[in-house]
Parts: sequence; C-alpha cells; structure tokens
Amino acid sequence: MAEIDHIVVGARTLEEGADYIEAQLGIRPGKGGSHPGVGTHNMLLSLGPQQYLEVIAPDPAQDTPPHPRPFDLDDPAVKLMLEAGPHLLAWVARTPVLDAVVTRLGASQAGEVRAMSRGELTWRMAFPPQRQDMGNLIPPLIQWDDGKGAAPRLKKSGCKLLALEAEHPDAEQLREALRQRGLEEALKVRRSPHPRLVARITRPDGTEVALRSG
Repeated sequence: MAEIDHIVVGARTLEEGADYIEAQLGIRPGKGGSHPGVGTHNMLLSLGPQQYLEVIAPDPAQDTPPHPRPFDLDDPAVKLMLEAGPHLLAWVARTPVLDAVVTRLGASQAGEVRAMSRGELTWRMAFPPQRQDMGNLIPPLIQWDDGKGAAPRLKKSGCKLLALEAEHPDAEQLREALRQRGLEEALKVRRSPHPRLVARITRPDGTEVALRSG
C-alpha cells in the first residue's frame, strides 16, 4: 500500500544543494518551486519513472513559518550539519490511502495530515512527530491529489535509484514501524550503532554513487 516516492537532500541554499548533486551525480537538478506557508523551496531530479530526488532549503522570500520547517531544517544540529555542506536527510513514501494509515496508527505515531502545494501540484503529508522518526528513517507519508505526483512530470536525467538502506541500533523496531506502513520491502534494514540512511544511485555514465545521511 506504500512505496518510495522520493529522497530528500537538505542544504542551506538551493544553489549549494544543486552544486552538491551535480558534483555527486554529474547532472544538475531542475527548477522546482516554493512551498507557500511552509518556508521552503526546492529543486528536483528524476531517479526513474516513479522516484526522484528533492533538494530542499529554507526559502528566503518567505516569512518564518508558524510551524517548524519539514525534515528538521530548523533543528540546531541539522543546521550545523548543513553549514558543512548539503546532506541526505530523509525519504518520503507514497500511499493512496493516507487517511486510513493515519487513522490506524494514530496521530501520535503517523503525525497529523497537512495539505501542501507547489505550483499546480497539491498533496497531503503526514510527518512522524519529531524524535519519533528513528533518525528520519521512518518516512513521512504523502498522498498526491492527482494520484501521480511529481516524478512522472520530470525530465529523464539518466540517474536511477537502485536501493535505499537504513541502519539503526534497534533494527527490529524499525522493521516493525515500516511493516505497519506497508514498507517492509521498500528498503534494506540492518543493525548499526548509529542511525543512517543510504541511497544508492547510478549516474548517467553507469557508475554507482552512495549518498549518506551521516
């Protein structure tokens, strides 16, 4: 009932994020847009027919939003990390039954559903409450209003998401959280002393690159 929608790379500015992705993958992400009321804007890169990479950064054209920016962009530790350079932060899972999943899990686990938009695209998302996402390894859930989302609209980049991997001290708890969301097959989970997300991607020239959250 759910699958990988996109991975998220955070940056202080979109320019820094685009430079980083171009250096890593050999191709620059394209224009995205602003998220009104959320305090962020983005750039996008196709990773195949159904997945993409999002570079996200605070939008200097917007006022400080009433809620914390998504993906912990306002967290002091994350801000300090992004001072050193852009980083893989998280991943997002797509589901056609967002309300049902949130109702079953409860807002205390799944988070509250929020409506969002960018240009002609509209969607709803549920972010797990901060400090309950196991180091951003439990993904926010997204339901696109048109049933398709951003990925099919993007120009082919020649890059492809091969696999997502998660590392966490409590691998069994993470596996169970993913199973509850229908995501047990979405990524490989292994035990490790520190939480970490790894995205394995092929460049247009066929070489493999690994982006890591830590």
